[in-house]
Amino acid sequence: MGANGDGDPVDTQEAIMHATYRALCTHGYANLTMQSIADEFDKTKGVIHYHYDTKQDLLVAFLEYLLDAFERNIAVDESDDPVTRLEALVETLLFGPPERGEFDHWELTTAMLEIRSEAPHNAEFRRQLSHNYETVEAMVIAIVEEGSEQGVFRDVDPEAVATLLLTAINGARIYQVTLGRDDVAELTNESLEAIVRDWLCHPDANGE
Repeated sequence: MGANGDGDPVDTQEAIMHATYRALCTHGYANLTMQSIADEFDKTKGVIHYHYDTKQDLLVAFLEYLLDAFERNIAVDESDDPVTRLEALVETLLFGPPERGEFDHWELTTAMLEIRSEAPHNAEFRRQLSHNYETVEAMVIAIVEEGSEQGVFRDVDPEAVATLLLTAINGARIYQVTLGRDDVAELTNESLEAIVRDWLCHPDANGE
């Protein structure tokens, strides 16, 4: 990729990412074309091809862009206690960041679901999504390990806790966007908060 006569290449690529996002939300993965992306872009389709030779190249870059934005949005305050941090992370994973990010949370969830459906057949998608899962999993594990060391959490397997929480969160997001159940994320958040407070927290510790 390089600069051309169409302005700052970073700004141009950012605009391409946003155009891809809008086109994906409108048309879905199966009907997504370079032309449908160009229709959402304020420059010619040739500019898109200048930066990305094929739709596959563009979508690989787009997934990386989405995952980078996602990881920025799930940062938690390291000064908070483990219970607060874990509950804040669960809530952010379910509902998005407290301050609105650059994309609508549920539209983004739907777009990500479209791409995830292709991951079994696309090694690069699978690699990036696996890295994303491992990043979030490591965040949960670190919080649980710290809480156990402080006596706030029971002596549990942190990886098993991460698997439980992330499986429930991912299932709730998929359920909510595919079946139109607007209450699923809220119910899941309440259930996971109860699990953290009533099971994970050590009975002799004050988790409030």
